[in-house]
This record gives sequence, structure tokens and C-alpha cells, in this order.
Amino acid sequence: MVRGTFATIRLVNKLSDAPGPQTRHLPSGDKMDIFDAAERYAAEGVPLIAIAGKDYGSGSSRDWAAKGPMLLGIRCVIAESFERIHRSNLVGMGVVPLQFLPGQSAASLGLTGEEVYTVEIPEAPRTHELLTVKVGK
Repeated sequence: MVRGTFATIRLVNKLSDAPGPQTRHLPSGDKMDIFDAAERYAAEGVPLIAIAGKDYGSGSSRDWAAKGPMLLGIRCVIAESFERIHRSNLVGMGVVPLQFLPGQSAASLGLTGEEVYTVEIPEAPRTHELLTVKVGK
């Protein structure tokens, strides 16, 4: 069922110009299925994040919607907004849900998904605490 994660043509992966569960492996540039890319990143020891828009996680399969990204190796989701229950499910799966500040988005910050992200999480984080995410090339 992990292969079904993000497998809808309604989602747009900005790293790929193909519809459906396609992406581009970085830094190689190889185009492949999301599942295959996740397997490759896992073999390379690369933890993953997802950058998302509004209402991330909305829909009927909220529980699986949190398990799938975790099983793909996604450790953090940075979104404009989250569906409330899904955000809790992500936390339960060990995936850190971070929200852009009001008025910010991947587009407004010029993020392409090709960056390297470092999320600074304090030892005892609190709900709604502002965290620093460093972005580099």
C-alpha cells in the first residue's frame, strides 16, 4: 500500500512534469515513481521532507495518509495549512508537521524543492512553537 501514497493525478509534484506519483531524484535528476525514489533515498541515508500547500491531509483516508509518508521516509511536512485530525495523525506516526507563517508559502519564499533543509527542533518542543528551518542549496 506504500506504493499508493501520493498516487493521484490531483496532486502536483513540482519536481516532475509528469502526472501521477512521479518525481525527480536529486541530485541525479532521474525521473521515477515516488516509491522508487523513496527506496533510493533510504538506501542513500537521506531523510525526506514534503513541502505542501493548503489543507494538507484532507480527505477520507486520514490514517493511511499519515502512515504512507512515514513509510516512504518523510520525516517532516511543511505546509500552508493542515487538516486538523491529519496533523495529529502525522505526529502519531513520528512525522513533524510544520506550518508556514501566515502569508508564506513555498512559492512566496521561492522554494523549488531542490534545496537542502535543516529543521531545528528543540529537545522539548511545544505546540505552536516557532521553529527554525534552514534552507540551503
